[in-house]
Amino acid sequence: MNAVPSSQNSKDSCVLLFVKYPEKEQVKHRLAVGLTDEIAVELYRNFVLDTLSMLESLTVLFYICFYPHTEQKKFFTWLGTQFLFLPQEGTDFGKRMSYCFQRAFALGFKRVVLIGSDSPDLPGDYLKKAFADLQTQDVVLGPVADGGYYLIGFRNTTFTASAFEKIHWSTSTVFEETMRKIKEAKRSVSLLPVWSDVDTITDLKNLVLRSENTAFKSSHTITYVRQHNIRFEEDNGAKSKT
Repeated sequence: MNAVPSSQNSKDSCVLLFVKYPEKEQVKHRLAVGLTDEIAVELYRNFVLDTLSMLESLTVLFYICFYPHTEQKKFFTWLGTQFLFLPQEGTDFGKRMSYCFQRAFALGFKRVVLIGSDSPDLPGDYLKKAFADLQTQDVVLGPVADGGYYLIGFRNTTFTASAFEKIHWSTSTVFEETMRKIKEAKRSVSLLPVWSDVDTITDLKNLVLRSENTAFKSSHTITYVRQHNIRFEEDNGAKSKT
């Protein structure tokens, strides 16, 4: 089955959503601390569903970039076949991101934005701003408070492969190193507002707290937390009574 229909080539912009297949010990390792591996996996599943809901509310096309690239059938079973899928291919995270950008540009898209699946309450307006900024800027980057980034985007004429090379992934220096690469390539860059990934129990607690008076309080993620009676302790741990 062709996961990337050629009929989509005439569209101007697209989003690349990076998703891992949710299995024990493969996703959300730090979030499992204080919970269980099973709950951490289910939380990640809900993060993905909420991110998909946000993307479906926008008018831009998006691709689910799946990993491992050999498990497409599992993704079809989990998420359905109604979405556009693109495999993540490459020997490390940077190579996989670079590969997906290059595939998208080869399909004819002029502005491409990549996001992860660790920020389930990411506002859709941030993606709209990213595409707007790419009208005049070479690169757009959305920093995360812990030193990474939740979004990166390029125009087809400004794609910078070096932004994904020799980066110490999953560290607090990812954003800093990426910015250095972008500046070395003499690219102009627009920075989006800082947002938060959900990697730890503290991050999950903060997500619940900031969602109390927003529409996200009825999301898949918050509903799951409530249904499983996940309670946060003073020592930043959490417990579930299920």
